[in-house]
Amino acid sequence: MAAPWVADIWFDPSCPYTWITSRWLVEVTRVRPVEVRWHVMSLSVLNEHRDDDPEGDPDGYLWVPVRVCAAVAELHGQEALARFYAALWSGARASDDWLGDLETALAAAGLPRELASAGTTTEYDAAVRASHAEGVRLVSADTGTPVIAVSGPGVERVAVFGPVISEIPRGEDAGRLWDGLLLMTSVPGFHSVKGAPLAEPRHTP
Repeated sequence: MAAPWVADIWFDPSCPYTWITSRWLVEVTRVRPVEVRWHVMSLSVLNEHRDDDPEGDPDGYLWVPVRVCAAVAELHGQEALARFYAALWSGARASDDWLGDLETALAAAGLPRELASAGTTTEYDAAVRASHAEGVRLVSADTGTPVIAVSGPGVERVAVFGPVISEIPRGEDAGRLWDGLLLMTSVPGFHSVKGAPLAEPRHTP
């Protein structure tokens, strides 16, 4: 039986805070009837017309993991994308690096290692841009990663940027944050909420 609530998340796989939000959503599925659906977005696309470089990525490395994610999604589907994303950051925790090795993560997710080559071609750029545009269209161009769209019984789909968190809530803590998100977004005219400056992300499993 399908879960009554759906959370669509648009994520750039290179963002450590987005990773933590994604693990919160996975945790939510253990305590609330929620299905998570996965979509890519890109900080490179988001910032490409800016005069500054907020991500400090002059060589365009951020394109590499999101292209591979787009290839995985297009060729192997949503569940494969979720597995690859999980494996990519599991490797980061093991090695204390920014991201795990792409080929290792693909193999851990049961996917062909050869898909890593998609990261250095433009073959999947159109797919990245289309998915990114879909997520941004739900909020505004003045956004970031992640974007989460929530839909459920008797509720019109509503989307937000965030929540941005630096530590993964577990169990009922995860459930309460989900409940709070539903409560805020159910209020007519709700737009956004912002907290204290970001703490360093904690990737503890």
